[in-house]
Amino acid sequence: MEKLKDLKVAILVANGFEEVEFTKPKEALEKEGARVEVVSPEKGKVKAWNKKEWGNEYNVDVSLDKANPEDYDALLLPGGVMNPDNLRTDVWATVFVKKFFESDKPVAAICHAPQLLIETGIVEGRELTSFESIKTDLKNAGGIWLDKEVVVDRGLVTSRKPDDIPAFNEKMIEEFARKNSTINNN
Repeated sequence: MEKLKDLKVAILVANGFEEVEFTKPKEALEKEGARVEVVSPEKGKVKAWNKKEWGNEYNVDVSLDKANPEDYDALLLPGGVMNPDNLRTDVWATVFVKKFFESDKPVAAICHAPQLLIETGIVEGRELTSFESIKTDLKNAGGIWLDKEVVVDRGLVTSRKPDDIPAFNEKMIEEFARKNSTINNN
């Protein structure tokens, strides 16, 4: 049975997202029946980063300026160094992400992606994890940083790095399925 049937998930990315942090969670979501759309400030295609060089290009389904958070049930934020750094300076991106928290919708962020969450103001008082190089930033924003492969706090799922993707995917699907059960029971 597909745990995420009828769930619509936005994946927000800019150029420079870590490829495996996009492809593996996206595959896991689709395998469970979620409808996934790539949202980006880039038009047409967005380019991945693959460890130490540019990776593949992926189609953008909805441009950020046309995306409405109300159209989605959950949000996935892949990491990569450039991706969240680009997104956190984009007012539309931070507003888009913040709307998910305001609407109590689950969000999954891996590696450097929690850096974007700092700009939304939702980090304070939350337990989360990330790539180690941004832990001080998250602590300075009031977050409770934990060195664990995956941390879940009030619908926010975070992980540290690509090695944590299996645990990240498992908890992401669990949290998104919780949201999906409320959708299907209404």
